[in-house]
Amino acid sequence: MNAIKNPRRDALLAAASGPIEGFDVSSPALYEHQAWGPYFARLRREDPVHHCPESRFGPYWSLSRYRDIMATEVDHATFSSEIGGIQVIDQPKDLQRPSFIRTDPPKHDEQRKVVQPIVAPGNLAKMEPLIRERTRRVLDGVPRNEEFDWVEHVSIELTTLMLATIFDFPYEERRKLTWWSDVAICDVAAEDSPVRTEEARFEILKEMAGTMSGLFEERRKGPPKFDLLSMLAHGEATREMPLREFMGNLALLIVGGNDTTRNSMSGGLLAMSENPGEMAKLRANPELIPSAVSEIIRWVTPVIHMRRTASRDVEIHGRRIRAGDKVVMWYVSGNRDEEAIEDPDSFRIDRPKVRQHLSFGFGVHRCVGNRLAELQLRILWEELLPRFEQIEVLGPPRRLYSNFIHGIRSLPVRIPG
Repeated sequence: MNAIKNPRRDALLAAASGPIEGFDVSSPALYEHQAWGPYFARLRREDPVHHCPESRFGPYWSLSRYRDIMATEVDHATFSSEIGGIQVIDQPKDLQRPSFIRTDPPKHDEQRKVVQPIVAPGNLAKMEPLIRERTRRVLDGVPRNEEFDWVEHVSIELTTLMLATIFDFPYEERRKLTWWSDVAICDVAAEDSPVRTEEARFEILKEMAGTMSGLFEERRKGPPKFDLLSMLAHGEATREMPLREFMGNLALLIVGGNDTTRNSMSGGLLAMSENPGEMAKLRANPELIPSAVSEIIRWVTPVIHMRRTASRDVEIHGRRIRAGDKVVMWYVSGNRDEEAIEDPDSFRIDRPKVRQHLSFGFGVHRCVGNRLAELQLRILWEELLPRFEQIEVLGPPRRLYSNFIHGIRSLPVRIPG
């Protein structure tokens, strides 16, 4: 794959050597152009609790070290998800969509408990044959000896099939789930955003809630079943949700079941292409697949950040954070912290303590579907390795303009026949 010049990335990288006081790591361009690394390396060394007084999203604090992020994750009494939400951007006051990830205990725990059985070990074991059969079918159907988009043909298709299963959503309409996920997480300022205003986003998610409410009512009237809508319809903490809370929780579950897995499926192939020695290591020893999956998830870091809001004045490393201040935990930085992870800038599929990463979060808000994501990725690589001797990545990925989801929009590949 020949290197392609990227003047925008070069300019962003050059600015990383400027005054650290001027750093605004909330800029989506840093992640679209993969220029974030040097900024966070400096923040970890020089200013691990960094204040940005002015940005498109308002003033905020950045936590860049692994241990500080972990400590903040577990102190939900001081660092609240409920006061201001989980993203550096605020939802407009008249368009807010509450969800259980945007709450603190005990409400968070009550609603999360309703959907947790879908990813219980016993249910994952029951789903594994279906996931494997679908993975085989999708891989057997990809083109040979011609360029195609790995994201569209593999990553999106596999994750959308899984979403349709866990929601028991009509199979033939499953791409609506992908569309709603894209609308829910997009930056409306992006040139290729599916919606260009917050009002347009709200209207589409309202339409999503309308579609889902019909299924929700059907499940409520019937006996409890083992899908997310049925669980929500019969759960004591969720069966009487107001419209906006219904919208918020649906969007949360759809995005949660989609973006981590989709972007790890794409980013993992890219990482293996860029590190052929690791791919050779994996082919020589397929027993490394579970370890490789964890390293892919760390390396990709599909969720770039999570935000909390200080509920009281607090001090971290001598910096005074005031009640009401935004505190942003940058998972992409914590996953590259030299003090917590050995040789973090290397992609190593046999890394010791490979599951010691921040990509799923930590504490009560740890991703509820993390084991399902790992299962889907493990099966993908178990089926991919014996099927294809080579997958050529033909060019750089087109990345998402976002400071929240580390997304790959397209990845051109070719599989020799």
